[in-house]
Amino acid sequence: MTEVKALRGLMLAMGYACTAIGLFHVLLGNAAIPGESSADATVDSLGRFFGAVFAGYGLAWLHAARQTPIRATSVRLLAGILLLGAVGRILSLAVHGRPHWFQVALTVSELALPPLFLRLARAAEQPPRPAGTDPLHLDGSTPGL
Repeated sequence: MTEVKALRGLMLAMGYACTAIGLFHVLLGNAAIPGESSADATVDSLGRFFGAVFAGYGLAWLHAARQTPIRATSVRLLAGILLLGAVGRILSLAVHGRPHWFQVALTVSELALPPLFLRLARAAEQPPRPAGTDPLHLDGSTPGL
C-alpha cells in the first residue's frame, strides 16, 4: 500500500507546515505577510486570528494522518477547504489584481494539492486484494486459457 504511505506522509507534511505557518502568523502578525508589514492594526488583528485558525487546520491534518485506517472523508474535507482557499485567492486576484509573487506560488500549490490528496485518498480506501487474485474472480481461482 504505497498510496497509503504517500498519503500519510503528505498529510503529515501538510499538517506540520500549516501549524508552523499559522503560529508564525500569530506571533509576527503583519510582518509574516510578504509586502504587508505596514498594514494597519485591523489587518494585523485579522492576520493573527486567521493564523490561529490555520494552525488549527494544520492540527486537523495531523489528527487525520494519525488515524488507522486513514478516513478518506477527512482527507476530502480538508482538501476541499484547501481548494476553497485557492478559490478565495483567485477571487482576490480578479478583484484586486496580482498579489506578491509568493502568494501566487501558494495559489498554484493550493490548486495542485487537492486533486493529489483526493487521488491518494481514493486509492487508500480500496481494500487490498490478496496477491495473485483477479478482481473478477473473487474466489481466488484463475481463469483457464
